[in-house]
Formats: sequence, structure tokens, C-alpha cells
Amino acid sequence: MTRPGLPKLIATDLDGTLVRSDETVSAYTHEVLDRVRAAGIPVVCATGRGPRLTELTRNDIRAADFLVMAGGGRVVDQSDPAGPLVLRDERLSGEVLARLIADLEAVVGPLTVMVEASDEHDAPLWGDYHPSWPYPDRFEARTRNECLSGDVIKAFARTAEHHVDTLLETARRIIPAEVASLTQAGLGFIEICAPGVDKASGLTVVAQRLGVDPAEVLVFGDMPNDLPMFAWAGWGRVAVSNAHPAVRAASDEVTLRNDDDGVAVYLDRLLSR
Repeated sequence: MTRPGLPKLIATDLDGTLVRSDETVSAYTHEVLDRVRAAGIPVVCATGRGPRLTELTRNDIRAADFLVMAGGGRVVDQSDPAGPLVLRDERLSGEVLARLIADLEAVVGPLTVMVEASDEHDAPLWGDYHPSWPYPDRFEARTRNECLSGDVIKAFARTAEHHVDTLLETARRIIPAEVASLTQAGLGFIEICAPGVDKASGLTVVAQRLGVDPAEVLVFGDMPNDLPMFAWAGWGRVAVSNAHPAVRAASDEVTLRNDDDGVAVYLDRLLSR
């Protein structure tokens, strides 16, 4: 850490970064984030989790002033005393999603597809269940037509024939960025969102609201869906040591892994210097 002073905004991914493998956040991490906030630095959660998991997210990062969820598609200001304020809510047309899935299947073969359509608390995903999905308790089997009958927050797709990074690379060749935003977050599925939706565009909403320049933002992450915010933030880009190779390559520094509270250790050192 060679930069003088402190950043004016800190954003962190959750799963695989702040949250440990046992799905907990340590008391030490909560304490350090409270100290960050007490130092006058807003804390932002930047996660792929959709709004249906808002309460879980708030519990995992209680110090957050803002939530950037659904990979940037939903942005919530939690700092208003009057209550949470939704600043962004981007969705992808089911009709558009149906066309791009058909285009992708024409090249890679049949896809397992799930959609996140509801923002109600703990709402299930809909679609084709796959045993590799780590959260089977939040799933409801529905036909493809049912899944694509309306707008969705996000879609997930996989094929047994392709590694997720290969599928993502192929999908990006087939589907223009102006049609949909594509990424992957370590779940074995590519993620499909509305065009222009990523963690950088979600954080831009927060930064503009606070009057903070991206050059003054410090970010933490572990997966390819964090790469847009790594490219956007200028104060510092820190990967946990368990991060995807592409994220480690894009980072300025690497901290300890998530299971060793790497984000908190880094921030504790930053506040103490």
C-alpha cells in the first residue's frame, strides 16, 4: 500500500471475498468495517446476489451504506434515515433473453437455464435444476416458456460440454454487449443481465450520488464479475488469494484468502498505518 491517505469509498464483493467458505462473516471483519465507516469512508457491498437475498446481504455486511446487487442491476441507498431508496433497477426482457439463448444453443448445444425474476424476500430461482447449483432450497422447476414470459433480473446458463470460462468466451462472441451483459461468478454458470449492467456501472451510481471520483475508490473481489469494477476503481484493486487467475492478474495487490479474513486484514492495516 503505497498511496498516501485513505480512499474516499470502499467496495467489496461478498461470496468468496468477504464471506468465508462456511458462509459466515467473522466478528473481526464486522468490527473492522465499522471502523472504516467511523473513519468517514462509506462502505459499499458489490455482489452478484439478487434483491431476493437483501436481508442475508445486509446481515453479512452490516456496515454497508449502499448495496450494489444483481451484479450492478439493483442499487440501494441504505443511508437515508427515511428508509432504503432504490437508485437503480435494470431488467432484461424475456423476449430478448429467449432469442439470445436460442442463438447460443445453436452454437454450444442445449443449455441448463435458470432465471431470477422475483425480488421478493428469499424468492426461488426458476428453470432447469442442475445438481451443481449450490442452493437447491431456493429453486422452483418451471418450463423455459414460463421462465421467459416476463422481464428478469438475471439469467444463469451452463452446459456440461464447456468449462464456464470457455462458455463465457463463446457467449461474448455470439451476443453483442448492447444486447446483454455477460459474466461468471464462480458458480459454474454464465450470468446474463441487461446491457450495461456490471459492478462498475452500479458503483458509478453510488459514486455520482456521493460526489466521489472512481480514482478515489478501493475495491476487493475474487471472480470475473468483479473485473469491471477492478478496471473502474483507481485508488486500489485488491484480490483475495483464492481469487480467479484473471482477477489476481488485474489486481494491484493480493491479500489473504476469504477464509483468513483477507479484506479485514488489509483494511485493518490500512487504517493503522
